[in-house]
Amino acid sequence: TGRMPYAVVQLRQDDTHATLYNMVGFQTRMSYPEQDRVLRMIPGLENAKFASHGSVHRNTYINSPLLLDETLQLKKHPGIYVAGQLTGVEGYLESAATGLYAGKMFGSTGAIPSTTAIGALIDHVAHSNSKHFQPMKCLWGIFPPLELHPSTSRGPKKAERKKLYLDRARSDFKNWLSKC
Repeated sequence: TGRMPYAVVQLRQDDTHATLYNMVGFQTRMSYPEQDRVLRMIPGLENAKFASHGSVHRNTYINSPLLLDETLQLKKHPGIYVAGQLTGVEGYLESAATGLYAGKMFGSTGAIPSTTAIGALIDHVAHSNSKHFQPMKCLWGIFPPLELHPSTSRGPKKAERKKLYLDRARSDFKNWLSKC
């Protein structure tokens, strides 16, 4: 159009599977429908699926991939566990889940599978790129991809995909619990 741009939107890979991206620093007071409308005006985002929306907030958290292992212990000080928002998870349920998980890990050696909801969060917290680590809530996008049969060209539809993720998570969680 020949006009100078007046804003820049930066996308950052937000999960280890490269299926979820975050708009860096996108804190706004716009309503969610208004965010959808405005963001879809950006070339390349016309058909984007938004996993979450921006909002004004402040997070206090440590650089967990640098400091924590997959049991939420400090790497340099085993026996000291960190849980909750400080680990880099967002949400009340997610924070409580990391507390329960850290308690379960006390005296245990078996980290939870990343195919479960808590495990996917722990995987994000412990194994993300420490140079670009940002807090995360539990979203389907942080789960490891499903192993699909090669004959499926497009893969299952959304509802079936969620069921497959859930079935896998339940099975892996039960198996993990039986070993702890």
